[in-house]
Amino acid sequence: MTRLPGPATPSDVVVDVGPLSHEDVVAVARHGARVRISGTALAAITATREIIEGLAGDTRAHYGISTGFGALATTSIPPEKRDQLQRSLVRSHAAGSGPEVEREVVRATMLLRLSTLATGRTGVRVQTAQAYAALLNAGITPVVREHGSLGCSGDLAPLAHCALAVMGEGMVRVGPPAGAPQWSDQPAQPGQVPGVVGEATPAAEALAAAGLTPVVLEEKEGLALINGTDGMLGMLVLALHDLDTLLATADVAAAMSVEGQLGTDDVFAADLQALRPQLGQAVSAQNLRAVMAGSPIRDSHRDPEACTRVQDAYSLRCSPQVHGSARDTCDHARLVADRELASAVDNPVLTLDGRVESNGNFHGAPVAHVLDFLAVVTADVASISERRTDRFLDVARNRGLPPFLADDPGTDSGLMIAQYTQAAVVSELKRLAVPASVDSIPSSAMQEDHVSMGWGAARKLRRSVEGLGRVLGIEVLAAARALDLRAPLTPAPATGAVVALLRAAGVDGPGPDRWLSPEIETTVGLVLDGRVRAAAEAEAGPLR
Repeated sequence: MTRLPGPATPSDVVVDVGPLSHEDVVAVARHGARVRISGTALAAITATREIIEGLAGDTRAHYGISTGFGALATTSIPPEKRDQLQRSLVRSHAAGSGPEVEREVVRATMLLRLSTLATGRTGVRVQTAQAYAALLNAGITPVVREHGSLGCSGDLAPLAHCALAVMGEGMVRVGPPAGAPQWSDQPAQPGQVPGVVGEATPAAEALAAAGLTPVVLEEKEGLALINGTDGMLGMLVLALHDLDTLLATADVAAAMSVEGQLGTDDVFAADLQALRPQLGQAVSAQNLRAVMAGSPIRDSHRDPEACTRVQDAYSLRCSPQVHGSARDTCDHARLVADRELASAVDNPVLTLDGRVESNGNFHGAPVAHVLDFLAVVTADVASISERRTDRFLDVARNRGLPPFLADDPGTDSGLMIAQYTQAAVVSELKRLAVPASVDSIPSSAMQEDHVSMGWGAARKLRRSVEGLGRVLGIEVLAAARALDLRAPLTPAPATGAVVALLRAAGVDGPGPDRWLSPEIETTVGLVLDGRVRAAAEAEAGPLR
């Protein structure tokens, strides 16, 4: 899948770990920025590791240090087996199954686990934290399988596969090192999972080739490496990054549709929007006004005495309300993600005053809930986009355009089946909007009797985000053809720039039927990589 743009020169970007921003996560996960652990973080790691080492021979029970895990927490482990306990934990929990997870997701997962290690609240050694930074910088990505996390006690199986690679075990993929040109924008090869790149190699061989030494885990470290919500959080941050561009692009597509269907932008006026002071709605309406500004097509029917239409259909008139609500939902999800990025998620955790305490902060509910919420609004934005597209194709509703925007209706079918494709994707997005976080299957002999399913929520959101890009791409394709068919009237400068972008990319205008799939894929790519938004912004100014 084509992904949205990030730092233009990742070789110049170095991310300091401690605390991370959304931009840091995208830069490392998707664009290969280098990482380094700050001096403050190294000092914190060193200080709390001394506490763990002081407990290594303690006869009192300390969860995960001198006891088993989960339902085996009451089993005492003798001191001579406590290192083995950590290694056995990782090996047994690396039990994922199914297709490989995308490289950017695995890199985000490792980076976020490293961020928690850098808080000094987990008790790992400095060399263990540095091993994670070294793998990221070497471009070594552990093979993580799709299924295995219940989103509680952390993303256990995915994180265990990452820890296994640090131990020099399991399989990895070797890709470009940090700072080199990345493969995040490369399409998948036939038979390859999108986003999974690099040569599959045993971890021991890959580490040796990179000059890295496998880590021999000691007390508490295996547990610290697998007990976090890092996978689902990483996917949340990546989705929010992509939705930022896609929601702005949805406004561009809606503006093209309103214009092409001889609709009005009067309903997007700022004073009307202020009567319902929803923040996202105001932003969307402002974008629509900017993109439609200066449109000769719109001016052609601005006279109220000549235009008999009283008001536009909901899919045109209510675009700011739907797109704006999605923006507000993203803002809430971003707030949750910000809090998670500032968290130290582990169990047990070392408190600021040096206690080792069990806790429930590994539960993924806060992240799982917003992941599900984003899938709901993504489906709704796609749904209204499909309805705008469908109006272009119906001669009873498209204000004088040919049926299905066909060149010779009957002989030609025009964009009839493009709308079928769009509808099929929308239907899938509605299925993906069914929340994962309301489900829970007890595990670990009923010790872990309520789980978040946040990993599953994140996996389906990734499919939803890509699907939204496809739906918007088909709307842009249809709207561009409709705007051409309004000649000799011309579109607004911003919408005209989008039409010109498509034509320059080989997506031709109106004409006899031709093989449509390549043009759809090209347009979808222009939506997903941000070029449709950028083309509109070149004329309309920045879109929010």
